[in-house]
Amino acid sequence: MEFDNVMDCIFCKIIEGELPCHKIYEDKRIIAFLDINPINKGHLLVVPKEHHLNILDTPIDLLKDMIAVVQKMAFLVIEAVGAKGFNLSVSNGKEAGQMVDHLHFHIIPRFTRDNLHLWSGKALSDDEMKHVAENIKKMMTQ
Repeated sequence: MEFDNVMDCIFCKIIEGELPCHKIYEDKRIIAFLDINPINKGHLLVVPKEHHLNILDTPIDLLKDMIAVVQKMAFLVIEAVGAKGFNLSVSNGKEAGQMVDHLHFHIIPRFTRDNLHLWSGKALSDDEMKHVAENIKKMMTQ
């Protein structure tokens, strides 16, 4: 399912050259550019040129191409900014923090003492874990 209001999509406007960006990479299907509001220096977005809302409605062949570009860009960006590692992130839906309704991967370089913190886990009982695992497995067979 493609997003209905492509005309208002900021990433589509960047792809069409209507808005500027600091482009790092581009091929016929994918573009990568620096995030306008970076978490750390070198924070990069990898975006498909074809508009898809999130990872769930994106064709698998495009996702495969995207992850290859993500890997290449991650190698380059951590070297370019002297990072010690990186986080790879993709948010799907507003509840997950997706702010632009167009699939995009974040490559966020990480540095010693950069003061960024990952979320903490939640404790679930073994029964809750078993129930969730069974539900997921049941969905796989439908």
